[in-house]
Amino acid sequence: MRRFICCVLLFGCLFLPTMAAGQAFRFQSQSASAAGQGNVFVADASDPSAIHYNPAGMTQLRGIQASGGTSLVGSSITYKSPTGVDVSGDFGGIVAIPPPSHGYITANLKDVGFSAFGDLSAGIGITTPFGLQTRYPVDGPFRTAVTGVNLPMFDIKPTLAYRLSDSFSFGVGADIYTFANFLGQGHAEQRFIWPGGGGLSAGTPAEINGNGTAVGFNISFLYTPFRNQDGKPLVNIGFVYRSRATMHLDGEFLANGAHIADARTTVVLPSVYTGGIAVWPVRDKSHEWKLELDVDFVEWRSVRNLDTHLSTGGVLPQPANWKNVVVILTGTEYRWMKPRLLPEWDVALRAGYSFTQNPVPDTTFNPGILGLDLHEFSVGAGLTCKDSGRFLGLISCNAGTGRFAQKAIGLDFAYRAWLFESRTVTGNLNPTVDGTYDAIAHVGVVTLRVAF
Repeated sequence: MRRFICCVLLFGCLFLPTMAAGQAFRFQSQSASAAGQGNVFVADASDPSAIHYNPAGMTQLRGIQASGGTSLVGSSITYKSPTGVDVSGDFGGIVAIPPPSHGYITANLKDVGFSAFGDLSAGIGITTPFGLQTRYPVDGPFRTAVTGVNLPMFDIKPTLAYRLSDSFSFGVGADIYTFANFLGQGHAEQRFIWPGGGGLSAGTPAEINGNGTAVGFNISFLYTPFRNQDGKPLVNIGFVYRSRATMHLDGEFLANGAHIADARTTVVLPSVYTGGIAVWPVRDKSHEWKLELDVDFVEWRSVRNLDTHLSTGGVLPQPANWKNVVVILTGTEYRWMKPRLLPEWDVALRAGYSFTQNPVPDTTFNPGILGLDLHEFSVGAGLTCKDSGRFLGLISCNAGTGRFAQKAIGLDFAYRAWLFESRTVTGNLNPTVDGTYDAIAHVGVVTLRVAF
């Protein structure tokens, strides 16, 4: 019963779509433990979210472990046209509903009785790493470009990792990007006001939508050149490559809610290279202090256009011509093991900073895909209940010594401030888009972890 309650808490909020991200439509916060330290986790990867951040790190996890959580996002977008007209938008509301969510389960196969596989670990995750949810007034100055965008995409991640030696592990996995009817309307959509022509009256509400599935892959490694006397890493080096995936979206072109034509759009999800190094200046039986630096290289250049091809033979052009970008991420975590006031718990405090370049040029800027340079500041905390502790005073944190008995329960929190740099767009292919854009967002992330 305890395991059942924990699984319900973990996965009850997973099947939810995502919202607009700082870097085009990429959303990086896929666990509260990583988000609290600026999403630097590729060289640590020491909880079930390793499936997302560095699958090779799964070999560090004992037994069966699971985690799940969600992000609450509040935002404000402001636009001022060259003539002084002001417009406000957001990422789907004061708090974006439904929120982007994540969940993972990992198993060390040797620990659960399958020793014939050697040091092999397996896992599966569900994340929302790409997505959009933006909206603007239907009478705004750039209404012919966009009034709203939704991309409720999620990623199913079956993953394997193998420990080759005490110092080196590697991981491989698939990324299955898809949509589902229980995620909003189960398709991507862009809404706008028809500018006129093509037999449709100017001012008609229009929508392009579609859904599909794409498959990519990821490969990773984790290298530990130095350990302390207890065998815990003092230096880790991690690397992950995530492949490009091309998704063909099949759907409709609607005008005033009526079907006008079938529609087909191609969305390219970029290749991402991530490397990182983590160093523990302090790591003993009572304290741990980690510093980490990660770097992402994102090949947004593969997004050449988002043109929509209609069954009537027409094309709704949406050129992109995006550029590759680099993301710099730094973070730290300080952990107390069994502090005097909470002897049955481990306590962690976290902080981080990251800078994300925007990939979108002025000429193809689309307010629905908010291409602004982004500074993110993060703080977070984590609590892990073990031994004779009781989670929320109700659930025993350690249910015994059996192979599948519950060993620990953890809860992580993070807050992230997204501070976008102001951007003045000029020379856009749709002149109504020209103007100055400012935005800010507040992101709260919570994740529950259970070890068996």
